[in-house]
Amino acid sequence: FFSRTHAAFDSRQRTQPTMAKTKQAKSPSFYPADDVKKPLKRTIEHKQTKLRASIAPGQVLILLAGHFKGKRVVFIKQLASGLLLVAGPYGVNGVPIKRVNQRYVIATSEKVDVSKVDAKKFDDAYFKKPAKDRTRKSEEEFFKVDTSKKELPASYIADNQAVDAALSAAISATPYMKEYLSTLFTLRSGDKPHMMKF
Repeated sequence: FFSRTHAAFDSRQRTQPTMAKTKQAKSPSFYPADDVKKPLKRTIEHKQTKLRASIAPGQVLILLAGHFKGKRVVFIKQLASGLLLVAGPYGVNGVPIKRVNQRYVIATSEKVDVSKVDAKKFDDAYFKKPAKDRTRKSEEEFFKVDTSKKELPASYIADNQAVDAALSAAISATPYMKEYLSTLFTLRSGDKPHMMKF
């Protein structure tokens, strides 16, 4: 009898630490009133936008949106963001060096030689606008109208002139190319764009 009682008491002592551990592993009795947001692990890998098969360096494109919609421009290269680097050039139709989305262009069958255009310096950081002044302003400063004319940086103007010079030589070598680029693309009543060959 003594041996059985001792064995039962010994077994209870062994199970007590285990029970204590299971009590600690239970869920808490208090929950926060608001949901606590936990950062999600994101494994998104941004890939460069695939260039359309109909667009190649030197291709003449028609802009479909923006300030210069309807203008014809020359495609120079694709940037890391997937946007297209294009130029009018400015001396022909007034379109400076700019970035456009390939969704808003029509590729034509005309091409211009852009092998002599130096476009190494043009990237997405080149077109980044300077940060705005976010300092707190007084009431007088807030309602003050800035009448000063904003001037373009001298480096931007010089870069446009360099690209214009390289493109103008290639455009002049092709008959009627200058007139083609300077003409605004328009549609009239009855025109069927899906049946046109650009």
